[in-house]
Amino acid sequence: MDIRRLEIFCRVVELKSFTRAANEVLLSQPTVSEHIRLLEEALEEKLLDRLGRQVLPTPAGEILYRHARRIIQLRDEALQAIADYRGAATGRLLVGASTIPGAYILPARIERFKELHPAIQLTLKIAGSGSIRRELLEGEVELAIIGAPSHDPQLECRDIFADELVLAVHPNHPFAGREAVGLDELDGPAFLLREEDSGTRAVMNESLRYHGFDPERFNVVAEMGSTEAIRQGIKARLGISILSNLAIREDLQNGSLVKVPLAGIRITRPFYLVQRKNRRLTPLALGFLDFLLAHNAPDRSP
Repeated sequence: MDIRRLEIFCRVVELKSFTRAANEVLLSQPTVSEHIRLLEEALEEKLLDRLGRQVLPTPAGEILYRHARRIIQLRDEALQAIADYRGAATGRLLVGASTIPGAYILPARIERFKELHPAIQLTLKIAGSGSIRRELLEGEVELAIIGAPSHDPQLECRDIFADELVLAVHPNHPFAGREAVGLDELDGPAFLLREEDSGTRAVMNESLRYHGFDPERFNVVAEMGSTEAIRQGIKARLGISILSNLAIREDLQNGSLVKVPLAGIRITRPFYLVQRKNRRLTPLALGFLDFLLAHNAPDRSP
């Protein structure tokens, strides 16, 4: 069974589309379709159902997908082991991350790691913490950095980076010139919130409640689905918010946003390195893990 054909099949399953898979593997769509046809012919089983614009695996396709991922992983491990024997770091690694570490922590570290090992192919996949945990369990990613601890007994979780949640306001807001703002003052101004299942919002709510402030008192004018939307909302003077210091670092440097201390409270948020328990990491994943642990000091920020 041709491993390249299995790789193409896996990309179709993962992307749920022949067209997107073809773009990923740098082949034409008819060529991808022909590879799948030959695979189905060899196995004498229908592997994919075409449901409108979406492609989903049949029961036989799901079985093949699970085994194909293992075959591809073993191939990659073998190639990496030979490369290590020769003294060169090569291979492919897919790392998962939730929004804040994926956007503001990992890119610079990945760039430095690739400078040390230019022959590697390292891809960063950014999604919600729940999605990343599922992909770890399914073997799609080997390592991940997420903003919420995992309680799944199949996953190993440890603190690796930290962030601070800060009160951010427009430079012309009345709070902007203050040395500190009391929690009892937060229920007046228009407030922008992340969506209900946001990790940032969960950490903020827990800390505020611990210090005696009920987040239900916020004068919420909008709930937004991303940190970027909150940033832009504050700049547009829609309201104020509590959000990641890492996410607004450039805004603080150029003066487009101002952070104001909250009196008597500091909201810290750890990020977690997660991997599947008892899964032997590839040499490349082990190398990247060691690099992250050696470079886990927070970046300097305003």
